[in-house]
Amino acid sequence: QVHLVESGGGLVQPGDSLRLACVHSGRPVSTMTMAWFRQAPGKERGFVAGTTRLGGNTGTFYSDSVKGRFTISRDNAESTVYLQMDSLKPEDTAVYYCAAAPGAVTRQSVRDKRIYNYWGQGTQVTVSS
Repeated sequence: QVHLVESGGGLVQPGDSLRLACVHSGRPVSTMTMAWFRQAPGKERGFVAGTTRLGGNTGTFYSDSVKGRFTISRDNAESTVYLQMDSLKPEDTAVYYCAAAPGAVTRQSVRDKRIYNYWGQGTQVTVSS
């Protein structure tokens, strides 16, 4: 069984930075596809960033709305996946969820929330002046 616990959310001002962490237990995080999704009030849960193995390398993927501002990374030794969020905007306000799927997936599938078997409880990020 895989268990995910997110942390690091909070209230910040536009332009600030936050780093979210997702601690993963149950399987080596290096063997999993990991991603961050977010859900704002009244909206569907949407893809933010993901990482999966592509051949011998690790691929990272971002939604257009966060590309260049957010960075996903993983620390296999610590079984933790991070989401570094810089230049935050009010429209980034949402509950952020960590997700995991066994093995590697295609670059198209990494964005599809239906492929993820495991989800964290979510952490609130609020960007407001």
